[in-house]
Amino acid sequence: MTDFDYLVENALRRLRDHGLPIAEATSHVSPVPGLYAIHADETVWIELGLEWRGGLPLYVGKAEDSLVARDIRTHFGAGRTGTSTIRRSFAALLREQLDLRGQPRNPENPGHFSNFGLPDADDARLSTWMNEKLRISVWAKPETDTELVNVETAVIRAWEPPINIAKNPRKDVHLQAVRRAMADEARGWASERGL
Repeated sequence: MTDFDYLVENALRRLRDHGLPIAEATSHVSPVPGLYAIHADETVWIELGLEWRGGLPLYVGKAEDSLVARDIRTHFGAGRTGTSTIRRSFAALLREQLDLRGQPRNPENPGHFSNFGLPDADDARLSTWMNEKLRISVWAKPETDTELVNVETAVIRAWEPPINIAKNPRKDVHLQAVRRAMADEARGWASERGL
């Protein structure tokens, strides 16, 4: 087994653990580079319209600088949907259930509608749902010359998590369609206001 294979196996083993609820993770996750996986039980997969895949994570991502800053503060903090692909995916999948509406992430200077945001109240509802329903596990990258992106890519290819869009050989067509619908809604929001 090569050093790279060992790193990937170690990451897969650690990230398979369903981890901690988000509120608990903030005090247990170290501010170091690494990978994170977002998990949920079968009922949440069904609520999202996804086929249950035996406890595998919904999403795997990397934090080049700090797992705390990237995974917890950005992805689970209210008001951050426009800067988080994970939040945009959950928003699109939960659009009807949570009554979420897309808008430009920067209403004063609308554009880049695929990076849509949500109104404050909608963003807060999404954050509440995510914090109540999701769990997170982390893998801290050991001191090595191996680039984190390569380990992340190998883990995504091994598991094909349904919320991952980039690097995923098994892209979810429904997810792409509902994200486009939210982006179109953000574009319409700007158009209605003559922006």
